[in-house]
Amino acid sequence: MTARLLTMSGIVKEFPGVRALDGVELEVDAGEVHCLLGQNGAGKSTLIKVLSGVHTPDAGTISWRGEEVSPATPTAAMRLGIATIYQELDLVDGLSVADNIFLGHEHARAGFVRRGAMRAAARNLLRQLGHPEIRVTREVGRLSAAGKQLVSMARALSRDARLLIMDEPSAVLAADEVANLFRVIRELTARGVAVVYISHRLDEIREIGDRITVLKDGRTVAVGLPARTTPTKEIVALMTGRGVEHVFPPRPPAGTHDDRPDVLTVDALALRGAFAGVSFSVRAGEIVGLAGLVGSGRSEVLETVYGARRPSAGTVRIHGRVLRPGRVTSAVVAGIGLAPEERKSQALLLHDSVARNVSLASLPRYARLGWLNRRHELADARVQASALSVRPNDVRRGVRTLSGGNQQKVVLARWLVKRCELLLLDEPTRGVDVGARAELYALIRELAGSGVAILLVSSEVPEVLGLADRVVVLREGRVVATADAGELDEHDVLDLVMKGKAAA
Repeated sequence: MTARLLTMSGIVKEFPGVRALDGVELEVDAGEVHCLLGQNGAGKSTLIKVLSGVHTPDAGTISWRGEEVSPATPTAAMRLGIATIYQELDLVDGLSVADNIFLGHEHARAGFVRRGAMRAAARNLLRQLGHPEIRVTREVGRLSAAGKQLVSMARALSRDARLLIMDEPSAVLAADEVANLFRVIRELTARGVAVVYISHRLDEIREIGDRITVLKDGRTVAVGLPARTTPTKEIVALMTGRGVEHVFPPRPPAGTHDDRPDVLTVDALALRGAFAGVSFSVRAGEIVGLAGLVGSGRSEVLETVYGARRPSAGTVRIHGRVLRPGRVTSAVVAGIGLAPEERKSQALLLHDSVARNVSLASLPRYARLGWLNRRHELADARVQASALSVRPNDVRRGVRTLSGGNQQKVVLARWLVKRCELLLLDEPTRGVDVGARAELYALIRELAGSGVAILLVSSEVPEVLGLADRVVVLREGRVVATADAGELDEHDVLDLVMKGKAAA
């Protein structure tokens, strides 16, 4: 019989004006991967913060190994054996791997830090995780996203964690890195460590999960569902309250855009070390998807078109006019907008309001004699926020309080205010739940229907095929195929992107 490790019962947490958790239940057994699902705003983050000692619940009980506990701080939770690895890793880039692993509980004797002992212990932990090649003296800031994640896991194990909470751990990882992450998780659970795994990717839940708990609007709507056999329709219906599937808006018939003018023309574009000889076009009202593996040059093409990178060869034209290379201002003036992959760090002013984030690319429009017309700025922001169904609909609200899907809508609203003619979308639904994805898909198709040309990058092949009118396939920095999306299926695209990979 499997030992019950954690029981959370009747958990309530209120903030001013909102009840974030309303009687939530969660049960986790030793050695299992328990998946916590729900749309953005369902209460997942608040629940794990209650469990990890960041928030104190207003009601309810937490039972840990059969005893009632109340972790008042993250340190108290860690002492119990509960460790949390957040999506935005809380590591110190300027410190070494070993120093990060033992930060806050350094090996010391007579007031002196025993660095040799710490490094030896850090090597042992990384060896347990199957990664002895990570140098413990290296600065964490120089590691890849996958490397940083392993350091966070080693830090949790250094505290003898029995429950590891992982919040969207695969969001910044390539496919091979995700496979390695799953291998590490399986090794940990084989040793009796439990994992609470939070992800929006249902295919991952199927592969790594044992049981599922679903939250909706701060309430538990399902407990202990079998991860591998519960139908996707049932999971999605529980999360959203409706039968939303991974369905895309209707695509116009092939050839619809053939007589429309080219908004973007990319000719023999190259960026040394990333891609070369890339040529394609995007017509008014058309969605063109760039498909390829991580490292194929997809995002670099978008950034070069936008002027964030200076090409080593080739040209970018908007309506036939050559853009000045490596100049973002030239691209924006020409009517190009970018929704980057990392919206929080690259697109949003998290400490500012929704309105200011919407108006950011158009501030000169609201300025007169050195003064900002705040009323005009707020009015335009309200129009776009209403049109895109940004929730909550208060544009004075801080943008950091919004869910991932609504933050993405704010970025899109910025370029609608700017009246851009070409929209570059890099991983537009990353970290966005299944219900919000359906809204974003509909919104992107509506923008194209209004005449906006859209160039889309996504690591999810079904998303590219479902949303795009045409697909440009990249492999190792070169275009290997261009076709109408309706002529391709997922196997075709994967075959194209993988060809030559095995031969390399």
